[in-house]
Amino acid sequence: MSREIMNSLNKNFENIKKVDENGVEYWEARELMPLLGYDRWENFENVLKKAQTACFESGQKTEDHFRESRKMVEVGSNTVRQVRDWKLDRYACYLIAQNGDPKKKEIALAQTYFAVQTRKQEIFEQLSYTDKRLFIRGQVSEHNKKLFSTAKKAGVTKFGSFNDAGYRGLYGMNLRNIENRKQIKKGELLDRAGATELAANLFRITQTDAKLKKDRIKGDRNASQTHFMVGGKVRQTIKDIGGTMPEDLPVEKHIKELEKEAKQAKQLK
Repeated sequence: MSREIMNSLNKNFENIKKVDENGVEYWEARELMPLLGYDRWENFENVLKKAQTACFESGQKTEDHFRESRKMVEVGSNTVRQVRDWKLDRYACYLIAQNGDPKKKEIALAQTYFAVQTRKQEIFEQLSYTDKRLFIRGQVSEHNKKLFSTAKKAGVTKFGSFNDAGYRGLYGMNLRNIENRKQIKKGELLDRAGATELAANLFRITQTDAKLKKDRIKGDRNASQTHFMVGGKVRQTIKDIGGTMPEDLPVEKHIKELEKEAKQAKQLK
């Protein structure tokens, strides 16, 4: 699969992703349907049933991955009616792709896409804690660049204030106070953060980027408010699940030291 097709699939799939009040991501079956090349609900529902059977036979609780729901849709003449839908987690989407019609180009591509994503997850789970930290730190840097590019297009000019807004939402205080609380040097926060703290920041960054684009946010004030709101949502999710708040997580060895150690280890092999 070419990088262009992979990026397109990832973009389309992630663009229809939703997050519920508990911070759990899901996809709606009726929105996923056209991405997989189906135009009739009756046909797609047959694929859904096969995927649910596969889920059950693999020893999983079907309701943990496929949640029935209802939604209102327009049927013409300014009238609406209630139809059946499903809220799907990422595993359910994977099973649907695996049980779709392989003759459809969209299904064939989706099967390859999910195979690649699953392999990436397997590799990630095999990484050591240090490797995970290095990997997530790289992702944070990459997506931060994308966020600032999106913010610039949205008309942001006060990038310091914009950046600080996200930290205030996630940590409940501005960057300077975070650094003081953690007793670290200026500009070291992300380089001294552990994997859990980095992951929280990565989610803040990617979700802010997506919301700025989706809602076509414009201007310094609106963009900063959006960044603060998203950071606050991530913070609330951590609180709801009983996690350690990011400002209370311990600082760790500077990421540059880990990079140096990793480089030396490779040279010894």
